[in-house]
Amino acid sequence: MSAIRLVILGRQGSGKGTQSLRISEAYGCIHVSTGDMLRAAVADGTKLGRQASAVMEAGGLVGDEIINGIVAERLAKPDIADHGVLLDGFPRTADQADALERILGELGQSITMAINLDVPVEEVTERMMARGRSDDTEEAIRRRLRLYEEQTAPLLQWFEAHGLLETVDGLGTEAEVFDRLVSVIDARTG
Repeated sequence: MSAIRLVILGRQGSGKGTQSLRISEAYGCIHVSTGDMLRAAVADGTKLGRQASAVMEAGGLVGDEIINGIVAERLAKPDIADHGVLLDGFPRTADQADALERILGELGQSITMAINLDVPVEEVTERMMARGRSDDTEEAIRRRLRLYEEQTAPLLQWFEAHGLLETVDGLGTEAEVFDRLVSVIDARTG
């Protein structure tokens, strides 16, 4: 089986982090989150890392040009070429999805699939409230979920239009959800 290149999507509290680790273990792909990539680029002192650092220190959001560049640098590394990747937190917009497609194309690769781990808003709200984090107030959770819906709907449509989207029911035990994920990945990569 050739190396897979997956994108995982899902609301906060959907279990993405937990399932991403299991998928990475099962398929040998490198789990890469946007946060990890940003921190690594800043720590390595790359040109893009220094630019991102300056933006973050000023309290701004790192723009697409810098993020796309950092992603391009990370995806070009040999570990991903050899083992594939599971992207978590990128792309966040249809423009970033276009960039990802271009970046992988330049490397002679393509997106295998995007998985939307679907958990209803009420359930993820309950899960996040139960975590008891100080920033998980009901209003803050509602705001984050509303923002996610606004940003992600066009992204889901992008992956759907490109024939890459699989939606997986994220309700049930960790093992049940993982079994569903394995089924759709195996069906796509079979």
